[in-house]
Amino acid sequence: MTETPPRITVDGRVGPVNASLVPRFVGPATFARLPRPDEVSDVDVAVVGVPFDAGVSYRPGARFGPSHVRESSRLLRPYNPALDVSPFARQQVVDAGDLAVNPFSIDEAIKQVQAGADALLERAGRLLTIGGDHTIALPLLRSMHRKHGPVAVVHFDAHLDTWDTYFGAAYTHGTPFRRASEEGLIDRSGCMHVGIRGPLYGAADLTDDVELGFSIVRAVEIEDIGSRGVVERIRARVQERPVYVSVDIDVLDPAFAPGTGTPESGGLLSRELLAILRSFSTMNLVGADIVEVAPAYDHAEITGIAASHAAYELLSAMALTGQPT
Repeated sequence: MTETPPRITVDGRVGPVNASLVPRFVGPATFARLPRPDEVSDVDVAVVGVPFDAGVSYRPGARFGPSHVRESSRLLRPYNPALDVSPFARQQVVDAGDLAVNPFSIDEAIKQVQAGADALLERAGRLLTIGGDHTIALPLLRSMHRKHGPVAVVHFDAHLDTWDTYFGAAYTHGTPFRRASEEGLIDRSGCMHVGIRGPLYGAADLTDDVELGFSIVRAVEIEDIGSRGVVERIRARVQERPVYVSVDIDVLDPAFAPGTGTPESGGLLSRELLAILRSFSTMNLVGADIVEVAPAYDHAEITGIAASHAAYELLSAMALTGQPT
């Protein structure tokens, strides 16, 4: 490996390491083998990892998610034929590495994630964050609110994540969107969940969720309305609002994402998720996260590959939406 690896460059932008000159299994595993911030002059989108999982309620291990998703992204290529876009040529994308956050104090970690996101957004137009558990969505939304005001959240998950507390703790991976709603970080008229399924604690969970500002597309509905039907509902709900996408990888069926902390049977196909994510190319997409990849429970990088392709579709959508407003 040379000190400066040969990279694909287009219109002054620095892209991935050229796979025809350096084999994909060689060299540091940045996301899609993209450059670091110090290798470029300007940054449109920063991919950043948050290796934190102190907020989980069942299986731990999502702190290793960022490195696993990066390793699983080595096969990604520069051109996306599904959207007819070269996401790394239309915008300068970098891998900004990981935020170092306190693994023992959730309160301190939340502050550190927000500070790190704020600092990155001083240079980058948008962030795509790889977790980590879903607790990190709260500080990321605080950072989004600081830049854009209240945002519409489209949340892909098996679970609502609008519960009040776990064991008296207000900040966990099951509570970020309740806290975000209470703090006024989200536009309650434009938010929704996609892929919700499985048992709940009671019917009040759904009632509370509506009051917090969310509509729901349940996983069982997708069999009838398909990916296009989901996209139509998202567009009708979000409209022209700035939209933040949060993807818990357990929105996928465990057949497609076994490496996660709270798996639920009956989830989306990876093909369905990717098709829906492409639709954000026609919306005002201001940021996104992909969370809850826990590699200890993964096999043959199945979950990591699904997460890396979800990230790629979101980056492609960002390339087509231009700079966020």
